[in-house]
Amino acid sequence: MTGKTSRNRPQPSVHAAEIVREYGPFAGAAQVHGVSHDGFNVWAATGAQLVAFDPASGEPTRTLAHAGDAGTAFDGTYLYQIAEARIDKIDPATGEVLASIPAPGHGYDSGLAWAEGSLWVGQYRDRKIHQIDPATGAVVRTIESNRFVTGVTWVDGELWHGTWEGDESEIRRLDPQSGAVLDRLEMPRGTGVSGLESDGAELFYCGGGASGKVRAVRRPKRVAS
Repeated sequence: MTGKTSRNRPQPSVHAAEIVREYGPFAGAAQVHGVSHDGFNVWAATGAQLVAFDPASGEPTRTLAHAGDAGTAFDGTYLYQIAEARIDKIDPATGEVLASIPAPGHGYDSGLAWAEGSLWVGQYRDRKIHQIDPATGAVVRTIESNRFVTGVTWVDGELWHGTWEGDESEIRRLDPQSGAVLDRLEMPRGTGVSGLESDGAELFYCGGGASGKVRAVRRPKRVAS
């Protein structure tokens, strides 16, 4: 049944990713893991701290001392940060951790996004994205990918995730019901995508792993049918 389904799936559109700007590296930050956007600032999890910066100027605006070795998300009020085997809910004004829930991958989690009242958690080597209850961490449903999953984001009802295998990295749009790949944005060889977040409009912000950079990539425009 799986083979029949894959044969009937439409082929994804494939484009070269258009990198429109690079930010960083930031002082004291050798890595960029999770990335989020609060409507004004971009947040980057850099291992030992969360750094917020103005995407217009590129200048840092806030720094929170908080461990972050994977995805970051924002629900409109609070930040969520994967740290080891848990997800912390953080007040961005004070840095206070308000609650913690277990991460579904038990320390092997990657991307993190907020949408539809849920957290969406990437599982890197398992090639999955879990929708979880933000209060308990319970898995609501699971979407399978056919590539390693790094960052995860939703925008305008579209589910996108980053993938990074060797020197090859992409940003992919999936059908949230079937997991079929609908769009592929190919990053330049050797340019990885760790965290991923949309600005809610025309850009994706992509963590660059050990480069210490965040890259803005143009989101493809939808062609009206």
